[in-house]
Amino acid sequence: MPKLTVDGEEVEVPPGSTVLQACEAVGREIPVFCFHPRLEIAGNCRMCLVEMERSPKPIASCAMPAGDNMVIKTNTPLVEKARRGVLELLLINHPLDCPICDQGGECDLQDLTLFYGPNHSRFAENKRPVPDKYLGPLVSTHMTRCIHCTRCIRFLDQVAGVEELGACHRGEHMEITTWVEESLSSELSGNIIDLCPVGALNSKPYEYKARTWELKKTESIDVSDAVGSNIRVDTRGNEVMRIVPRLHEDVNEEWITDKARFSYDGLLKRRLDRPYVKRDGKLQAASWQEAFAAIKEKLDATAADKVAALAGDMVDCETMVVMKDLMAAIGSPHMDCRQDGGQIDPAARASYLFNTTIAGIEDADACLLIGTNPRHEAALINARLRKRALRGGFKVGRIGGTGDLTYPVTDIGAGPESLKDLIAGNHSFADILKNAEKPMLILGAGAVSRADGAAILGLARQAAETFGMIQEDWNGFNLLHTAASRVGGLDLGFVPGAQGRDTNGILAGVADGAIEVVFALGTDEIEPAKLANAFVIYQGHHGDRGAHAADVILPGAAYTEKNATYINLEGRPQQSKLAAMPPGDAKEDWKIIRALSEALGKKLPMNRLSDVRLRLSEIAPHLAKTDVITPAAWQEFGGSGDVSSDAFIMPVENFYLTNAIARASEVMHQCVSEIDARRAQAATGTGG
Repeated sequence: MPKLTVDGEEVEVPPGSTVLQACEAVGREIPVFCFHPRLEIAGNCRMCLVEMERSPKPIASCAMPAGDNMVIKTNTPLVEKARRGVLELLLINHPLDCPICDQGGECDLQDLTLFYGPNHSRFAENKRPVPDKYLGPLVSTHMTRCIHCTRCIRFLDQVAGVEELGACHRGEHMEITTWVEESLSSELSGNIIDLCPVGALNSKPYEYKARTWELKKTESIDVSDAVGSNIRVDTRGNEVMRIVPRLHEDVNEEWITDKARFSYDGLLKRRLDRPYVKRDGKLQAASWQEAFAAIKEKLDATAADKVAALAGDMVDCETMVVMKDLMAAIGSPHMDCRQDGGQIDPAARASYLFNTTIAGIEDADACLLIGTNPRHEAALINARLRKRALRGGFKVGRIGGTGDLTYPVTDIGAGPESLKDLIAGNHSFADILKNAEKPMLILGAGAVSRADGAAILGLARQAAETFGMIQEDWNGFNLLHTAASRVGGLDLGFVPGAQGRDTNGILAGVADGAIEVVFALGTDEIEPAKLANAFVIYQGHHGDRGAHAADVILPGAAYTEKNATYINLEGRPQQSKLAAMPPGDAKEDWKIIRALSEALGKKLPMNRLSDVRLRLSEIAPHLAKTDVITPAAWQEFGGSGDVSSDAFIMPVENFYLTNAIARASEVMHQCVSEIDARRAQAATGTGG
């Protein structure tokens, strides 16, 4: 390990470390613009200059490997002069528009100029103007501010895997551009806003709306997919103004998807803010007492075995556990959290977890994708797969699905028959899996939501065992959920009890009259026509598909409006925090069910959030450990029947419109319009 001296302090650093990392190891803060720890080194801003003994000039510490016996100085007059000179050169063409720049208060250039910059400029020439570039509906550009750090280019190339930004021309004529003036197509494109050290790239929906010091910052969890990305919700008053990522190395690192970042405008639109009761065939506004009275009247006239409950994709654990207890008090075993009808075995926890863990992807050396498109279903999982692929020694095979996943993929087949052939060793990729030390597979939620889903789950388990994916210290079997609520519901047992019906059984019961009342908790992915014959009590926050089928609507709170627990696809319990109050008469969901239980004469013994969370830990003790993954024991699961030869169909048709909040978002619809326009251009040959 290299041993060097930094400002008189001796430090030993791991092989391959840079001088910059050695300086940070002894607590020296080195200013940077182009350097970022998750991107390849560019070394083009020169802000990190330090003095090295026996070097004729200052060195770029971010690009210089640390070596034995180096003597580094970070605070000499030469270093200060060098940094001041760099900033003076950067400011030659930088516009002094800090009062209107959205990066004001969060700008690296602003901060570093304060500490290291000159107090005057020696240049009187006119500043160089640069035309703004069009990057789509999410990212706005002010390219005159650009300092050519190339972070945005490197992120899209290396992390997102979409090579759409680049630099053209040279010297003072250099510009960052897409050249063809098209919208960025990456699902992670919004992260370049955070990476930009100046105000060149900004959030187009947020621009000119607020200042950072006006905002209340609340740490929370994203529920637009099952990854459970850590986010910060910034609010002004009762309005969400923006959403940005929080650092969590094991989940989302410091990235979030565009849907998580930009769909927040949907929180203000199409909201349910008061109870409704259907009278004379039309939903009419009502009080809470009237809504509860209508529910009680119907339940009193309905046998317990004709009542069912379904939980949607963004329902929190507290709501499901209170609903489960209410169903037990009513006496009905018909409930399910698998809104998509997935044939998952809730008794075998390993059958529905991402057992490898998200961070564990980086330890794998081969991967089999079965009926999934991780780029659309969980873009940050896809980014981890790409990150592992870039290191080399990692082969990916795919059964079902098409399209660019941003890394090389071997296409094996389209449906379950190809999986059978692979297990039998009739494909060359079988040898890759057998020879791998830590192979893994990712089974898509769409693959197990088919009629033969249980048999496909069994085949996937067989593949995991055949190819050595189950080891003492390694579990390579992974189910990729698309819903934030799914693992939580399965852990809590929000599934059919003895003689109970699952989602498909409940919908069939509605059709034939066996089920007359359905509690629909945010079930916005079920077609309203399938519930038309039942008395539907819809509880949710948006007037989406679920509300269209309702006879009674109970307005709930969105994920930014409640303190709630969500379990991500790894089985990691995380908690969202209340950032804004629900609109109008809307309430936190578990409180609605608790109040309803009292109105029905079946009062539940939970009066505070702490009582509900105690109940959570009684049912699933591992939920008491926030941000801790409890591994699941491997056991038998899945069916063994015949499988259809039909090709796997991906569960996510449109990345931007997968939930009620996103469908209410004008920004998400603008993204869809961009995609449609690009496809139309490609079809007619008129694109750039």
